Amino acid sequence: MKDFNAVLSDFNTIFIDILDDEDIVLTTETTAEDIDDWDSLTHIQLVVAIEKHFKIQFTATEIESYKDVGAMCQGVIDKLS
Repeated sequence: MKDFNAVLSDFNTIFIDILDDEDIVLTTETTAEDIDDWDSLTHIQLVVAIEKHFKIQFTATEIESYKDVGAMCQGVIDKLS
C-alpha cells in the first residue's frame, strides 16, 4: 500500500501532465484556486487520470467532498486500503 507522500508525489506527476505545467508543486492544502488552469473541465480530466493511475473509482459524492489535494490523496489511500 502506498503512503501519503507517495500518493501526493503521483498526484503531482499527474497534475503536471494534465495541466502541462512543469512548475506545479502540490501541497496537501492546494486547491483549484491555487492553480490557474485548474477549471471544471480540467478537474474531470484530473479525476479520470487519478482513477486510471490508481485503478480506483470515485463516486460523485466523494469527488464533491474533496476540498483540497490532501483530501483527494486521503480518498485514494482509503480506496486502496
